[in-house]
Amino acid sequence: MTSRRDWLKLTLGGLVAAVPAGAVLAAVAQKSDDDIEIWKTPTCGCCHLWVEHMKAAGFKPTIHDVPDTTQYRAKAGVPSSLESCHTAVVAGFALEGHVPADLVRRAIKERAKIAGLAVPGMPMGSPGMEQGTRKDRYDVIAFTKDGKTSAYATR
Repeated sequence: MTSRRDWLKLTLGGLVAAVPAGAVLAAVAQKSDDDIEIWKTPTCGCCHLWVEHMKAAGFKPTIHDVPDTTQYRAKAGVPSSLESCHTAVVAGFALEGHVPADLVRRAIKERAKIAGLAVPGMPMGSPGMEQGTRKDRYDVIAFTKDGKTSAYATR
C-alpha cells in the first residue's frame, strides 16, 4: 500500500517534471502590482478607511486583522521612527501608515530604488484620516533597506 507521503511525492514530482522549472517559478512569484497585503488591528477605523482608499484606486487587498502590527512592520523593514497604525506590502514595497494611493502607483511605475513609503503618525487629511475639517500638511517619507530616509512628496 502506498503511503500518503509517497503518493504526494509521486504525484507532485510528476507534475513538476511535466512543467519547465522557469514556468513554475514564474507562476509562484507572479503577483500583480495591484495585489496588496495589509496588516492592521481589527478595531482601527482609520485603517479600514485607508483600505477603502486603496480599493478605490484599483488595489486588491488581502487584509490580515492582527492584535499587534509590530512584527509585520519589522519584517517589512519599516524603520521604527516611521511607525504608524498599519503596514502593507505591494509590488515589493513596504507601506506604513496613510500613504496616498497615487504615490504608491508612482513608486511602482518608477520602480523606485527604495524599500518603501511611510506617513508617520496619523496626519489629519491623509487618506483614511479625512474626518473633520482640518487638513494638516504632511510628508510622505521614502526609506531604504539600510534605514535612510528622504522626503518623497509633501501633501
